Amino acid sequence: MARLADYFVVVGYDLDKRGGSEGQGRILQRFPEKDWEDNPFPQGIELFCQPSGWQLVPERQPATFFVAVLTDINSERHYCACFTFWEALDNPQLQRAEASEADEVDEEPAVVQPSQVFAPKSLVLVSRLDHTEVFRNCLGLIYTVHVDALSVPLETVIGNLLTCVIPIAGGSQPGQEEREESLRTITLGAGDRQVIQTPINDSLPVSGSSVAQLFRQLGIVNVLYLFCAALTEHKILFLSSSYQRLTDACRGLLAIMFPLKYSFTYVPILPGKLLEVLSTPTPFIIGVNSFFRSETQELLDVIIADLDGGTVTIPECVHISLLPEPLLQQTQTALSMVLDPELEVADHAFPPSSTQPSALKIQDKEIRAVFLWLFARLFQGYRWCLHIIRIHPEPVIRFHKAAFLGQRALSEDDFLMKVLDGMAFAGFVSERGPPYRTTDLFDDLIANQVERIRQEEACPHKVMNHIKELAEQLFKNENPYPTVAMHKVQRPSESPGQNQPQNQTPFPPLDEVTVQLFIDHAAAKLKTAPPVVKAELKGMVPSGPPLGDIVDRNGNVLANSARRLEVVRNCITYIFENKMLEAKKLMPAVLRALKGRAARICLTQELNQHVLQNRAVLDDQQFDYIVRMMNCTLQDCSHMDEHGIAAALLPLVTAFCRKLGAGITQFAYSCVQEHMVWTNMQFWEAMFYSDVQNHIRALYLEVDDGEPHANSEQQDGGREVVSALELASEQSRLWPTLSKDMQTERVQKEESTVFSQAIHYANRMSYLLLPLDTSKNRLLRSSGLGDVESVSNSYVTNSIAGSMAESYDTESGFEDAESSDVANSVVRFINRFVDKVCNESGVTNEHLKALHTMIPDIVQMHIETLDAVHRESKRLPPIQKPKLLRPTLLSGEELVMDGMRVHLIPDGREEATGLMGGPPLLPAEGAIFLTTYRLIFKGTPSDPLVGEQVVTRSFPIASLTKEKRISVTLPMDQFVQEGLQLRSCTFQLMKIAFDEEVASDLAEVFRKHMHKLRYPQHVQGTFAFTVGQCGKLVVEHKAKDKNQSIKTLSKNLVKSAKRTIGRQYVTRKKYTPPTWENRSSLQSELDEDEISVSEELDQSSLTLSSTIRSSDRQTMSNVVERACCRDYQRLGLGTLSNSLTRSKNEPFRISTVNRMYTVCRSYPGLLIVPQSIPDSTIQRICRCYRQNRFPVVCWRNSRTKAVLLRSAGLHAKGVVGFFKSPNAPTAVPSQADSTSLEQEKYLQAIISSMPSYSETSGRNTLSGFTSTHMNTSDSSDKLRQPKIGALMKQVMGAKEDVPGTFSRGALGQRARVISLSQPKVSGKARNPPRGKWGSIRGSGRLSAYNPEVGNRLAGKESPQPNGGPSDALFLRPQKAYLYIIGDKAQLKGGKQDSFQQWEVVPIEVCDVRQVKNSFKKLMKACVPSSPNSDPNMSFHRCLEDSEWMTLLHKVLQVSVLVVELLDTGSSVMVSLEDGWDVTTQVVSLVQLLSDPYYRTFDGFRLLVEKEWLSFGHRFSHRGAQTLASQSSGFTPVFLQFLDCVHQIHLQFPMEFEFSQYYLKFLAYHYVSNRFRTFLLDSDYERIELGVLYEEKGERKNPQVCKSVWDYIDRLHKKTPIFYNYMFCPEDEEVLRPYSFISNLKVWDFYTEETLSEGPSYDWELVRGRQERPAEETPDKPDTSGPTSQRQIVWPCYDSRSKVVPDAITKLLQDLQTLEAELGQASEKWKDTWDKIKTTQRTETKLESRPSFSSSLLMSSNLSHQRRSQGVYLQESGVGSSINLALDCEASATSTPVAGRPSTSTLYSQFQSTESENRSFEGILYKKGALLKPWKPRWFVLDKTKHQLRYYESRQDKECKGVIELAEVESVIPGTPTMGAPKNIEDKAFFDLKTTKRVYNFCAQDSLNAQLWMDSVQSCLSDA
Repeated sequence: MARLADYFVVVGYDLDKRGGSEGQGRILQRFPEKDWEDNPFPQGIELFCQPSGWQLVPERQPATFFVAVLTDINSERHYCACFTFWEALDNPQLQRAEASEADEVDEEPAVVQPSQVFAPKSLVLVSRLDHTEVFRNCLGLIYTVHVDALSVPLETVIGNLLTCVIPIAGGSQPGQEEREESLRTITLGAGDRQVIQTPINDSLPVSGSSVAQLFRQLGIVNVLYLFCAALTEHKILFLSSSYQRLTDACRGLLAIMFPLKYSFTYVPILPGKLLEVLSTPTPFIIGVNSFFRSETQELLDVIIADLDGGTVTIPECVHISLLPEPLLQQTQTALSMVLDPELEVADHAFPPSSTQPSALKIQDKEIRAVFLWLFARLFQGYRWCLHIIRIHPEPVIRFHKAAFLGQRALSEDDFLMKVLDGMAFAGFVSERGPPYRTTDLFDDLIANQVERIRQEEACPHKVMNHIKELAEQLFKNENPYPTVAMHKVQRPSESPGQNQPQNQTPFPPLDEVTVQLFIDHAAAKLKTAPPVVKAELKGMVPSGPPLGDIVDRNGNVLANSARRLEVVRNCITYIFENKMLEAKKLMPAVLRALKGRAARICLTQELNQHVLQNRAVLDDQQFDYIVRMMNCTLQDCSHMDEHGIAAALLPLVTAFCRKLGAGITQFAYSCVQEHMVWTNMQFWEAMFYSDVQNHIRALYLEVDDGEPHANSEQQDGGREVVSALELASEQSRLWPTLSKDMQTERVQKEESTVFSQAIHYANRMSYLLLPLDTSKNRLLRSSGLGDVESVSNSYVTNSIAGSMAESYDTESGFEDAESSDVANSVVRFINRFVDKVCNESGVTNEHLKALHTMIPDIVQMHIETLDAVHRESKRLPPIQKPKLLRPTLLSGEELVMDGMRVHLIPDGREEATGLMGGPPLLPAEGAIFLTTYRLIFKGTPSDPLVGEQVVTRSFPIASLTKEKRISVTLPMDQFVQEGLQLRSCTFQLMKIAFDEEVASDLAEVFRKHMHKLRYPQHVQGTFAFTVGQCGKLVVEHKAKDKNQSIKTLSKNLVKSAKRTIGRQYVTRKKYTPPTWENRSSLQSELDEDEISVSEELDQSSLTLSSTIRSSDRQTMSNVVERACCRDYQRLGLGTLSNSLTRSKNEPFRISTVNRMYTVCRSYPGLLIVPQSIPDSTIQRICRCYRQNRFPVVCWRNSRTKAVLLRSAGLHAKGVVGFFKSPNAPTAVPSQADSTSLEQEKYLQAIISSMPSYSETSGRNTLSGFTSTHMNTSDSSDKLRQPKIGALMKQVMGAKEDVPGTFSRGALGQRARVISLSQPKVSGKARNPPRGKWGSIRGSGRLSAYNPEVGNRLAGKESPQPNGGPSDALFLRPQKAYLYIIGDKAQLKGGKQDSFQQWEVVPIEVCDVRQVKNSFKKLMKACVPSSPNSDPNMSFHRCLEDSEWMTLLHKVLQVSVLVVELLDTGSSVMVSLEDGWDVTTQVVSLVQLLSDPYYRTFDGFRLLVEKEWLSFGHRFSHRGAQTLASQSSGFTPVFLQFLDCVHQIHLQFPMEFEFSQYYLKFLAYHYVSNRFRTFLLDSDYERIELGVLYEEKGERKNPQVCKSVWDYIDRLHKKTPIFYNYMFCPEDEEVLRPYSFISNLKVWDFYTEETLSEGPSYDWELVRGRQERPAEETPDKPDTSGPTSQRQIVWPCYDSRSKVVPDAITKLLQDLQTLEAELGQASEKWKDTWDKIKTTQRTETKLESRPSFSSSLLMSSNLSHQRRSQGVYLQESGVGSSINLALDCEASATSTPVAGRPSTSTLYSQFQSTESENRSFEGILYKKGALLKPWKPRWFVLDKTKHQLRYYESRQDKECKGVIELAEVESVIPGTPTMGAPKNIEDKAFFDLKTTKRVYNFCAQDSLNAQLWMDSVQSCLSDA
C-alpha cells in the first residue's frame, strides 16, 4: 500500500523579493510540516510551479494544471501535480511598496498601469504515484471548495487527501478482496467520489494515451529516430508550448522503451532558470517550453523534437544507429498498420466500409505492443548468454555480449552493440537476470512466443493479430475493470473568467493543527490494523528456446559445409595417425575450409577428442600442423571472439605440446600468441565467468546428489538438462529455508570456487601474454596491452575511456616507464583483470590481497620456463622449404640482387591456377631475382601434386610499367604479408608476396634497385649499353658532362654544316670504330678516326675538305651507308652520282641538306626531294611544319610511279595561310605568303613528277578516267573509283560510320564487301586482277550488283548519275593527283580550291594519349590482376572497353585507303600529328601492303630502319626508357604497328617470308632494352652517342649482339623459328586486308605465357634448357617394355610450338638428329628446305602455275586458303587434275576437299608404283547422293596416302573420287536402305561417317564387309 499524496503545498508569489525584472515564488504552506521518514520533501518545487518564471499579469488567466517530474538523489521520481490560478492584487499599495524599496523608480517615466494586477498561486500535490487524472480531480475539488465557498472546511479535504492510502498494484486473480484491492474508491469528504484503478502488474508502464499522442504529433519515422537515439544514449530535447504535452511525450517515449528503463537525466518540464542543465555531457530526455526555443539553438549535440511542429532535428555531428534490417522495415510496417489501417486498402476498388483506427487508448496499447514484439525479437535467447557467477547470498549475473552477438550474426551491427553496452541494458540484466523472481508479460513473450514470432514475421497480418493480443493484455493491465467508472467531482459553479466578482477572496491560510491531527489519526489507525500481507508470486524464469539453431535456420551456415567438415576431420585423423603425406595434401583444403565457422568449431571438437588427461604430446611435424591449423582458425576470429572459438581453443593450447629436450616441453600456446583476441580484457572476463558458472553448477549438483531423500532416478534423468540458471533458481527458492550455518557454508564454498578460478586464469593469461622470446616486447606494442581500460560493463563512452587510459598509471608515480618491460606490463594487465572480476563476484579482501602477491611470482616463474623453451626451440631444424632454384642468365647479364624467397600469387588469369582444368601451378614458392636485364621468378608450385614442375615467370626490367604494394594473405600461412604487384608491357604480371624470412627493409632495397634499373639517368644506363661491361662502367660521370659534350658537338656540326653546303658526293673508306674501352670522351673518339672524302672537281670544295673535322667526315660517309639509301636506289628514287652526270629527267634527287641534322633534327641525313626544289627552299619550307618535318618522299609505286610522302602536320598559323587562295594578288608579299607560295611550289613539283600528269587531259575528268580503262583487260579497274569513294567515306565519315563496336562490325563488313565486289575471274582466263581483297564472299554471286548499290551502302547517300561518289568533296570534275591525308582538327578554316591539283582528306587521328590509355586497359583485360566475377568485366567486355581494336581498325583503314589511291596513280602525302607516330604507322603499313619486298626478312628490316629509326620515331620517349621520360608514360605506337602487321599476316598467310613469331620477337625486344636498335629517339641522337655505326665493325665480343637484326639473322641461320613455310609470294601483289573489327583477332602475344621456361624470346636461355634432357636419354637402355609415346601438354606451362612442333619443323629436326647420329656434317636447314622446294618445282613443271603448287607443300598446317583464286591440284598416281575453286567461304560446302589442302600433294614427290599404294581393294556398292541409286565401284584403300579412292572399274585409271581417311570419324555396321541391291544379307552393309557426310556401302557378303571395316579401322588407328 502507498500514500496517494505525500505532501500538499501552497506556493504563492513572493511580494518581498521583487527586486529584479523577474518575480519569485515561495512556499506559503506545506502539509505535513515535518518530512516523512521514507520520503523527504523535494527541493525547488516553487521553480517548477511556474517553469517560465513568476510574473504579475494585468488580467486574470484561466486556471492551469500539469504534472512535473522531479528526481531525487536516490533516483526516485516524484510527481508534482501543479494547479495554478490567479489572484488579484491592488496595484497602488504595490507601487508604494516598491517605492519604499527602490527610489530610482521615481525617475522613470510613469507607465500607465491598471488598477489591479493578478498574481499566480499554485496548489501542489507531491506523490510517488503517477495518477494524473486523480490529481487533477483532487486539486480541482480543493479549488472548487475555495471558490464556491462550499460548506466543507478545506482542512478536512486536505487531511483526507493526505491520509488516503491505495495499493500500488492489483493482484492477478481478481477475487473479491483482490477486486477491493485494485479498485479503491476514495472520497475527500466534499460529497465527491472517485475510483482509482491500479495496474495489475507494477512492472509494466502505464501510458494512458500518451504514446498514441506522441506518434500523432511526430509521425512514425521521427519517433523511431527518437527511440533509437534514446536507446543508444543520445541527448533528446522536446519543445512544446504546452507543459502537459511535454510530460506526456516524455512518458510515451519511456513507455515504448519497455522492458529497458531509462536511467539518465529525465526532466519532462525544465524551468527556464535551469536551462544550463542542457549543456551537461551526459545523455538526457528533457522537455522545455517553446518560449525558450532561441536559447536551445546553440546546442550542438542535442536532438530537438518540436511537438507542436512535428519535426525532429538531428545535428550534423550526431549519428543515430538505427535498428538492424529487416527489423526496421517490419517495425515500420506494423506501426503504419496500427496508425493508418486505411493505407493498405487505399488502392482497393471496393474498400471495406470501415477501417477506422482504434480509439486512442487502444491504439496507444497497440503501438506499445509493436515495440514489445520488437524487443522480443531483439533480445530473444538472451537468457542463454547469462553467466551466473554467484548464487548466495545474492545472485551475481553477467551477460556474455560477444556470444549473443555472434549467435545473432550481428557482431558488426552498430545499434545492437550500443544498446548492449548501454546503462539501460545493464539495468535490464540486473533486474531480469535473476532466475527466481516474479515474471511479467515480457518474460512470457521471450520464453514462449519466440517460435511464433519467427514463423509469423514474414506475414504482416499474422503479426497484427499477435500485436492485437498483446495490446489487449496491456490494456487489461492498465484498466482491469473498465466497466466501473464512478466519478463524482464538483467543478467550480461559474467559469472563473472575466465576469469574476471583484471581491473574490484570496486563498486562505489553512490551520496546520487540524490537518496534522488528521494525519496522526490515520497513522495510529494503520499501526493497530493488521499488516496486509500480499504474497509475492515468485517463480523460476523460463529461458525460452536457445539461440544457436535460430540463426542457423536463417541460412547463415556455409553451403556444402558437410564436405568441408569431413576434410577437416580426415586431416586431423591423418595427423594423429602420422600419415603426414596425406595430411600435407589435405592441408590447403583444410586451411580454406577453416574460413567457415562450422569448420572452426568442428576443429576444436576434433582436437578435444585427442586430449587425454589434459595433455597430448606430439612430434615436431604433428605439432607444426596442429599449430598451423590453430593459427588459421584464430586469424579469422575477431577480437571479440563472438563465436567462442578462441574460448574453445583456450584449453587446447595448454594441452598440445612437444618434447624439446630433457624435461623441456613446448606447449602450443607459445605459437599462437599473435592474435588480438588474447589481449582483449572482455574476452578473458567472459571466459572466466563461463568457467566459474560451470564450477558453481558442479558444486550444487554434488550437493543435490548428497541429499538422501532425492529420488535418484529422477536426478539422473534430469541432471543433463539442468542449466546453471535453473539450478540457481532452485537454490534461491531454498535459501530462506536453510539454517544460518548452511548458508554461510555455501557462501564460503562459492567464494573459494571463484578464488581458485582466478588463480587458474592468472596462470592462463600469463601463458598467452608472455611471448616466447621475452626480450622482445612484441605483443604489447601491437595491441596496447597495458593501455585501454576495459569497457565491457563500465558505462563510459570510448573517447573518455581513451583519455582515462592514458592516465591509468599515474597514481604509481611514473607513467608508462615500465611498460617496456614485458613482465611488468603483463602483471599489470592480469592485476586489472583480477581486480575487476573479483570485485564483481564478491571475493573477500584477504583473498584478493593474496592474489596480488601471487601474480608477479606466477609471471616470473613462467618467464623462466619460457627461456629454456626458447633456447631449445632455436635448435630445432627449420621447416623444410623448397630450395631456391637459380635462373640461367644471358652472357653479360648480372644479378643485382640475389634471390629473395617469395610466393608467386595467382592473378586474374585462370589457366595456371587449375580452375580451367589441369594442375594448379600457382601459387608457387620460389625466389625473385633482379638482374641488370630482367626480373625473374623461379620456383615450384605450392600444390604438392605438381611439386616437381618448375615455374618461371620473367620480364625485362625495362618493360615494367606499374608497381604497387599489396598485402597478401597466403592460403597456406596465417599472416598477411606485404607483397608487390609488378606489371610489364610485355603482357606479364607478377604478384609476389615476400616470405616472412625476407626483412621488410630488404624488400624496400629491392624496390629501390628496381626503380633505378627501370629508369636510368641516361640511356647509356640501359642494359643494351651496360651489357658485358664490368661494374666499372658507372653511369654517373657520363651524366655530368653529357650536356656539355652535346653542346660542343652541335656547335661543331652547325659550323661545319655551313662550310660543306656545296659538297654532295661522299665516298667512304673502310672504317673501324674504336672499342668502347679506349674512348675517353665522345669528341676525341670521333676525331681519332681517319676518312677520305672524294670531292667534286670544284676547287673551293677541295680546299674546304682539308678543313673539315674528321668527325663530320665520318658522319657523312656513314650516312650514305644507311639502309635508306639502298632502298631509295632500289626504288629508283635517286642515285648518288655527282651532279654533273645526274640525268636531268630524274624527277627526284637525294638531298644532303640535312646531313648535319640542322634542318630537321629528327630526320635522317639524306632525304628524297623533287629535283626542281633547291635546298634553300627546303630550309624555308620546313618552318611551316611541326618539328620542321617537311614533306619528303619515302616510296614510289613502280607501276603507276605515284609517290608516297610523309611529313608532320602544319603549324596552326601555316594552315590557313596555306589554303587561303594563294593566287590572290598581294602587293607586298609578306613572309607568310612567300613561304606558302614556296610550299605550293613544292607540292606542284611533286605532282609534276608523276608521269600520269603529263598524259592527255582527257584523263583528268573522273568519267574520262574510268572510261579509258573500261575496255582494258584489267577489268578490276571498272569499280576502282566508286570503291575509293566508299573507302574515303569510311575513313573520313562521321563517327557513326566507323564500326567501332564489336556488334556493329558485322554489318559494316557486309556493306564493305558489296562495295568492293569484283567481277569473277574464270579459272580459264588466267589473267589475274591486280590486288587481293581480304576475302570476298562468293564473288560470282555479288558481281551482278550494280556498283552503285555497293557505293550507296558504303556511302549512305544516293550516287550521282555518273556513278561517282556523291560526297561534296568528290563532286569535283577531276581526280586529284595528290591527296593530303591530314588531321581533321588541324584543317579547320582551310578552304578547298577547285583549281588545285591536290586535295585534302581530313581524318580523325588517334591521339597518343588515347593509345596510352587504350594500352593500359588492354593490359588489364589480357592480364587481369585479380579474378573478376562481374559479368560486365568479362575478357571481351574489357577488350572492347580498351578500344585497342578500334584503334587498329582506324590505322588499317587509312592505310588501305592510301594503298588504293597509290594504286590508282594518285600520289599521297601523309601529314598527321608530329609526323613520327601515326604517320609512321600508316606510311610503313602502306609500303608493306603495296610492295612485296617489304614482306621479306631484308625488306621488313629495311622498312623498320628507314621509316621508324631514321625518320625518328621517339622510341626512348614513347617507351619511357629513362628517368626524364618517366612521367610521359609508356605509349606502344610501334607495338600497334606490329599488331596491324600481325592482322595482315593472318589474312594473307602466304605473302610473308617471316612467321608470326618474328613479329612477337620484335614486339618483345623493342621494349626489352636488350639490343640498342630501338633505343634513342633519332639518328641524330644515335650519332651523338656513337652507336649508329659501331654495329657494323665491332665483333670483339660475339656473344653480345648489339643489334636485334644481327641477332635475328644469326638465329635464322640456325633454326627455322622465324621462317614462314607457307611463304609463296605473287609478283607485284598488293594486299588489301579487311579492317573491320569483326575481322581482327586478338594477338596471342598478349595472352600466351609459358611458365615452364619464361618468355621464349631470349633464345639462349630457352635453348639451353631444352638440350639437357636430350643428352641424358641415350644413356638409359629402354628396358621398361612398351612405353607410351604420349606426352601431356599443358597450355600456359609448356611451349606448344616446342613440344608439338609443326610437321615441317619436326621433319627438319629429325633430319638433323639423323645426320648427327650418322656422323655427317649436318647441312643448314635453309639449304635443305630450298633443295626440297626446287625438286618439287621441277616435278610440277607441267603445271601452269608452279609457284602455287610448290607452296602447297609448305601449307600442310594452313588454315587459311589462298583466297578467291582458282587452283590446280595435282593428283599423284593419276594423271588427271581436279579444278577446285578454293573460295574460302562460298564454296566450302560444294567440294569435300575445299577446306584443307589435299594431303595427297604431300606425297606427290614420291614417284611410287600403283602396287605400293594399294593396301586393300575390291568391289563395293556405294549409295549415291540423295535420290541416286546404288552403284558398284572399285575401291582402293591406300594406307600411304591415307585415303580411300574409288574408280568406275578395276581397269580404270581415272579416279572418280577420294575419301580422306583423316576426315573419317567412324565405321559402323549399317542397315539396308531403299534401293539397295537385292539378295544380300543385312550384315553386309556398313556406313562410313566423315566430318562432311555419311557414305553407305554394301559388300558381297558379311565376311567381306567385316574385312573392309577392319582394314579401314586399322588404318584409322595406325594414324
